Amino acid sequence: MSAGKHEHIIKSVLPGSIAAELEIAAGDRLIAINEREIEDVFDYHFYTNDEELVLLIKKPDGEEWELEIEKEYEEDLGIEFEQGLMDEYRSCRNRCMFCFIDQMPEGMRDTLYFKDDDSRLSFLQGNYVTLTNMSGHDIDRIIRYRLEPINISFHTTNPELRCRMLHNRFAGEALKNVDKLYEGGIQMNGQIVLCKGINDGEELERSIESLTKYIPCLQSVSVVPVGLTRYRDGLYPLEPFQREDARRVLKTIHRWQERLYEEYGTHFIHAGDEWYILAGEELPEEERYDGYLQLENGVGMLRLLEEEFREAYEGAEGDQRKREVSIATGLLAAPYIQRMAEQLAVKYPKTEIHVYPIRNDFFGELITVSGLITGQDLIRQLRGRELGERLLLPCNMFRSGEEVFLDDVTLSEVEEALQVEAYIVKSSGRDLMEAVIA
Repeated sequence: MSAGKHEHIIKSVLPGSIAAELEIAAGDRLIAINEREIEDVFDYHFYTNDEELVLLIKKPDGEEWELEIEKEYEEDLGIEFEQGLMDEYRSCRNRCMFCFIDQMPEGMRDTLYFKDDDSRLSFLQGNYVTLTNMSGHDIDRIIRYRLEPINISFHTTNPELRCRMLHNRFAGEALKNVDKLYEGGIQMNGQIVLCKGINDGEELERSIESLTKYIPCLQSVSVVPVGLTRYRDGLYPLEPFQREDARRVLKTIHRWQERLYEEYGTHFIHAGDEWYILAGEELPEEERYDGYLQLENGVGMLRLLEEEFREAYEGAEGDQRKREVSIATGLLAAPYIQRMAEQLAVKYPKTEIHVYPIRNDFFGELITVSGLITGQDLIRQLRGRELGERLLLPCNMFRSGEEVFLDDVTLSEVEEALQVEAYIVKSSGRDLMEAVIA
């Protein structure tokens, strides 16, 4: 088989794996499996599931090895590739009026400015895609390989309005791909980023109603308010939602939830936690979240945090040990964290807990989630405060798998600036409680 763009460089081989036994090594290139070129990671996993394989490998000196393999069904070969997708990432072709990346200041690391719209990342990492960057070939592969669930950014089901919101003349036509995914039985989740005076009100009603025809393949749809930073010069003039706006949105969503639960046994349409905070309303009970399908969109995160904390708290005996710790979080979660701290003071009366809500000066005060807090804001607002023996920080403040904030400030730099030991806490209520009383 001739060399082409679908040669995939092997980064590493797992010791003791099938690949290691066959003397496949880092720097080798995978050319084909069973005489088929491998387009990307999904082709690779689909074809390597089989029990009998023939791999074509090219060594660095140009020699080609044809390797016959017999293995268990779905047994992994133990190969990791230099490119995680085994292909280039697909960037977004839209210019959405609400795009958060367009609202980023200059001078941050390059990766923060990359706009992905890749259906493969939707399957692998839970990213949301607009479907405007997908061909019929892409849709066919999703159905063939059962790449589900696929997470879709709908925003509106009005084709003309969708073209305007995404600033892409094909955005309305792309909605037809949802019909193909539905006919193929592919599970989906959806999101609507709500913009005041654009896709709310009657447009939101229309979107919800038209999306219900995809139940049960479309498992859930979240409605979240647009995030507005202070870096919007030259961008579409969007307004922040106010308390009465939030109450109207919740009224619409709750009415649809009641109707759809009665008809389908699912609440289907869900409001992001921010709507409840803004409206001054209590969070829904746990059962209303249908198993927390939209946590990554901030739907039910606070309710789940409370439930996990309650379960851990009820099983704790308490003690009289003296402790002093501090917790930094975003403005959104701070009242809930404070309430948990007050409960802990009952069973741990000699534990002193300081909860510090961090205002987002970097992106602007309208951004209230902890995941967008920068190291510089954290340091500036905590310097000189009572921090105790250690400072607890939620894991979503950091780049995945690293100890680095959005602005490239490191955890060690925070510790040095504040003269306190800092600990990254996992996202569950149990982890938070255990970190406090450790």
